[in-house]
Amino acid sequence: MSRVLLLAGTRKGAFVLESDADRGGWTVHGPHLAGWKVADLYYDRPTDRLYGAVGHFVYGSTVQWSDDLGKNWEQAAESPAYPEESDRELNQVWTIVPSPHDPDTLYAGVDEAGLFVSRDRGDTWSAVSGLNDHGTRDQWFPGKGGLCLHSILVDPDDPDRMWVGISAVGVFRTVDGGDTWTLQNDGLELVDQDLAEGPVGSCVHRVVLDPTDPERLFQQNHRGVFRSADGADSWERIDEGLPSTFGFPMVVHPSDPGTLYTVPLESDERRMAIDGRPAVYRSSDAGTSWERIVTGLPGRAWLTVLRQAMAVDTLDPVGVYVGTTGGDVYASNDAGDSWAPIDCRLPRIFSLNAVVLE
Repeated sequence: MSRVLLLAGTRKGAFVLESDADRGGWTVHGPHLAGWKVADLYYDRPTDRLYGAVGHFVYGSTVQWSDDLGKNWEQAAESPAYPEESDRELNQVWTIVPSPHDPDTLYAGVDEAGLFVSRDRGDTWSAVSGLNDHGTRDQWFPGKGGLCLHSILVDPDDPDRMWVGISAVGVFRTVDGGDTWTLQNDGLELVDQDLAEGPVGSCVHRVVLDPTDPERLFQQNHRGVFRSADGADSWERIDEGLPSTFGFPMVVHPSDPGTLYTVPLESDERRMAIDGRPAVYRSSDAGTSWERIVTGLPGRAWLTVLRQAMAVDTLDPVGVYVGTTGGDVYASNDAGDSWAPIDCRLPRIFSLNAVVLE
């Protein structure tokens, strides 16, 4: 029988929430890596290995992994790092993403923004210099959350084509395996006209890829919600019907083309549920229209959902999950029609990832 793991990265450790396929009740394991900031967790099914993008105010930022679902951890021999002579500082490993084409290859996005790759299952890492030393690098500037590379997308049909999202810079694409990158901000608004130069300066909050069509991407941006139908060559607005153009997370249904979810927030200045009434918005037509869903969500709560704190599983119907900065987790086992809180209150939640095990 299937079981679902919900991996939560928090300010004070990693948590593994476990349920059966009904997703009606959950067991909470953790905290693992207690006291560490866990920005992201990724579970590798073929090897049963759990990877963590972790950091500590004393020990710095590293990649660690566990082969027993978090009970014991081992640190990478060489975690992502800029050279000592570099003027860049690696503040946090932000996200870890696997290659769908090679089980030994992982990518890591970091703050201060950069991309690193491992070819040995996370033990050693090297910089992707084509992006990290891009010709626009001296124009990059941070969003309010820092200068972070948070979204990494690998084309499931072409290992040489990838996209990354950097706040507050924009979307970059490579078609040659990372040797060269182009900035793909056509149609996006700049976050600050006084700071931005040319096409640099779109504050991308989250980018996702339609798993059934690698030409179609979606993003929640500081200035709105956008869609691309041409592999990020151009972007168009799809936020009509949303109560706000500001938000952080976005996820896409794993098998139903055009179904996506987001959580609008009140504004750049306030960054909380609109009027204190949390809602998840779902589109079933690739963003042409949006439906507000509140069933089971708290009636009054001034919560925030960060960019990586929303997830979907692969069951039918799909499960959808959101984690808040207050540590609450809400789960839907009916593709977002209704929601229920999971009986726990975690530390501030940075990321959620869902895994289905047979």
